[in-house]
Amino acid sequence: MGTLTSCSFSAVHFRARSWPVGSAFRKRIQPFEHKNPKNSFLSRRERTKKMVSYRNFGRLSCFCSNNGEDNNTSKDSNSTVTTTAAAPPEEEEERRGGELESEETPASISSQPPTISPMGPAYNNFQVDSFKLMELLGPEKVDPTDVKLIKDKLFGYSTFWVTREEPFGDLGEGILFLGNLRGKREEVFAKLQSQLAKVTGDKYNLFMVEEPNSEGPDPRGGPRVSFGMLRKEVSEPGPTTLWQYVIALLLFLLTIGSSVELGIASQINRLPPEVVKYFTDPNAIEPPDMQLLYPFVDSALPLAYGVLGVQLFHEVGHFLAAFPKKVKLSIPYFIPNITLGSFGAITQFKSILPDQKTKVDISLAGPFAGAALSFSMFFVGLLLSSNPDAAGDLVQVPSMLFQGSLLLGLISRATLGYAAMHAATVSIHPLVIAGWCGLTTSAFNMLPVGCLDGGRAVQGAFGKNALIGFGLTTYTLLGLGVLGGPLSLPWGLYVLICQRTPEKPCLNDVTEVGIWRKTVLSVAIFLVMLTLLPIWDELAEELGIGLVTTF
Repeated sequence: MGTLTSCSFSAVHFRARSWPVGSAFRKRIQPFEHKNPKNSFLSRRERTKKMVSYRNFGRLSCFCSNNGEDNNTSKDSNSTVTTTAAAPPEEEEERRGGELESEETPASISSQPPTISPMGPAYNNFQVDSFKLMELLGPEKVDPTDVKLIKDKLFGYSTFWVTREEPFGDLGEGILFLGNLRGKREEVFAKLQSQLAKVTGDKYNLFMVEEPNSEGPDPRGGPRVSFGMLRKEVSEPGPTTLWQYVIALLLFLLTIGSSVELGIASQINRLPPEVVKYFTDPNAIEPPDMQLLYPFVDSALPLAYGVLGVQLFHEVGHFLAAFPKKVKLSIPYFIPNITLGSFGAITQFKSILPDQKTKVDISLAGPFAGAALSFSMFFVGLLLSSNPDAAGDLVQVPSMLFQGSLLLGLISRATLGYAAMHAATVSIHPLVIAGWCGLTTSAFNMLPVGCLDGGRAVQGAFGKNALIGFGLTTYTLLGLGVLGGPLSLPWGLYVLICQRTPEKPCLNDVTEVGIWRKTVLSVAIFLVMLTLLPIWDELAEELGIGLVTTF
């Protein structure tokens, strides 16, 4: 963002040989004599180039000289307009009073003075103060001397030939160098990074990004690239504060409570009737004695451990993928949910990612780790549900719950059989519930939108424009309830509030991630859609999943 200045026009007065002098024009205009008579025949474009303007704040004023003539004036209209520092009104009147009386005004010339329009916008004092405040409170910009040094020392014929510069960053606090690449982009970028550290030390971060509004691809292949520079304290995320640690701890304790609540709710057939009526009957007003739930806490802990274990394993996957790349991550902020136990966690990048491959790998590592553990629990739980020896550990759940996911419902139907699924309730092991909730949460986090793991991966693999298209489609499906069923609305609100902004660019934001990463991501998104897509009634009745005709 450039520095905005203002021009204060204080008491401009005119005097010309061909103008009448009235009370509004109190200062003489001396005729400007051209040293070169050819100037009077210059074109309007050339005369504009000869305009000299000077602006300043406060009591200083503007000086403008125009070596030409306006189309609405006479041939002898070459003049200068001067504006001096404003003097006290009394002194101005005494100093110029005698001059005004001695002036002679030709009567044959119109008394209408020409319109003088200042060059550039003029700002009042409040706007100037606002600009100064923005400059003071905004992020620190790149030092102009460093820009010149970097252009001389880094860029050149063998690396990148700079043709122009533009602002870079969210608030224009950086510099974007545009020009022509003179080698392989990865090799040039590595060379420039090494030279930048030698020239300026540990002061700036250099980004290789796609050139904005480029007219075509690079002749060597791929998009045209530009190099952006930001100060490190501006571009790198700040450290985790004590207050953030406190918030993370409180959210984790709430997540433990919601996981235990899920374990208790899974035993709905064993709970006291007054408790069940209070939570299921919308007309119930009088709350029951919650001490009646204490005996069910012990039996709810295994399910709670399973739900928490999936979420912790998810975060461990992120950290294991980030450690070899020397990428720092924030502490996870768990989001409690009484239906699934947890909506997952918010994990922020605390360092700039080196390239798009790192972004995709770290983003996919968490959901893949959580999904692997969840599917293991889900499948083992289905096998135990078919084992007569584990009948004492089984819980009764409504069969219509299996209609919430096309993929998981089909797997359950194939494992448990028609007879077990075609009933009002189904006896399952608690591991099935833990695995189901873990897979649903992992699928929600893999949706290609915003700063979710799926959104980060899509942005890294296919670009920001692809993420916008995927995001609009996802928001539409969530709004219509096509994905996630009754959880689509709360999840959509969570994304809009907490995760809607895409990730910032990597240092190397141009190099492709490769075909196999794109393929893995595409397959993962397809499985996510199958997991969150409910089973429609016709298919559920055909497969015998629940008693559809009774609902």
